[in-house]
Amino acid sequence: MRISKRALVLGGIAIIAAGGTAATASAQNQKTPSNWSYEIKDGKRVPKGNRVSKADGSWREEVRQGNCVTIKEKSASGEYKETRQCNPN
Repeated sequence: MRISKRALVLGGIAIIAAGGTAATASAQNQKTPSNWSYEIKDGKRVPKGNRVSKADGSWREEVRQGNCVTIKEKSASGEYKETRQCNPN
């Protein structure tokens, strides 16, 4: 009788652990909803910006955080430029 109780308890623990692992894996594969102001990358919040890419490979992105605007630009030749402007109200 003792052996069957022990086996039953160990089996229950194994089933619970397997279910928890599957739930965690499926949660990590989900994308951040499109109406949120950030994305989750490597477990950290990364603000979304409005990135406009051109055919030559250059791009420009504006990210607003409160009263501040950060503009990130990269030219077709690979030159990166980032400017930040804050306007107090």
